[in-house]
Amino acid sequence: MCMFFAVFAFSTCGSYSGLLRVAVDCKNRTESDLKIEVEFEYPFRLHQEYFDAPTCKDGEKEQVFLIGDHSSSAEFFVTVAVFAFLYSTAALSIYIFFFEKYKENNKGPLIDLAVTAVFAFMWLVSSAAWAKGLSDVKTATDPDKVIMMIPACKKEENRCREVHDPVMSGLNTSVAFGFINLVLWVGNLWFVFKETGIIAPFMRAPPPQQKPAPDAYGQQGVYEQDPYASNQGSYQPEFSQQGYNQVRLAATTIFFLLNVFATFLIQKYFSLNK
Repeated sequence: MCMFFAVFAFSTCGSYSGLLRVAVDCKNRTESDLKIEVEFEYPFRLHQEYFDAPTCKDGEKEQVFLIGDHSSSAEFFVTVAVFAFLYSTAALSIYIFFFEKYKENNKGPLIDLAVTAVFAFMWLVSSAAWAKGLSDVKTATDPDKVIMMIPACKKEENRCREVHDPVMSGLNTSVAFGFINLVLWVGNLWFVFKETGIIAPFMRAPPPQQKPAPDAYGQQGVYEQDPYASNQGSYQPEFSQQGYNQVRLAATTIFFLLNVFATFLIQKYFSLNK
């Protein structure tokens, strides 16, 4: 499952290209341009994106550049997603074909646990950074902001308006997939942690109680056997299963709370960026 959501994360972000349109209606209608297209795409180096806008003076045009460079957060997010996909694919292959080798000397589960923890942390950092970067991209590509950068639109005799807003649904989805991956990788920590066997000593049953050695009185045949001794010797409370159930319940509760928290963050993010 982690593989598929990692693919969804980097594909929705890395393949994005947006377009917005504005119109500049000059006082002299012959100099107007009502179909100015502004294109931008991943990795969102907006300061390198420009468009030609009329100056409303002698039919001349000038280049207007967008503002901002948000490539760092976008590329970091995509890089984490790609490496997460590659590691998930490699781990799945090892689980299927080399599981005995994976369990040998307990090195495989310990390495897997460390890498999974690193990826969970990286998903948290990259998703939060990209959510902030996406918010900045939306601000920089807002048609109202773009119109304010056109010199001709600062003159009262000229009229400027937006024609088409850029569609950001794909980028919103990439942020959602980022936080979903975070929840999945945090949940994977529990399953990998079980394979390490670190928790096994805490769930083992205590050793059975030893019977007291019979004294001289008992050796003469007068010793009476306690009718409950056999039951006490053979009875072993199922601490192992009970401890396992408690830990599993705690892990399930934490996993559920993480899902609720991620859902809240996603809903909050979308409500703030409508």
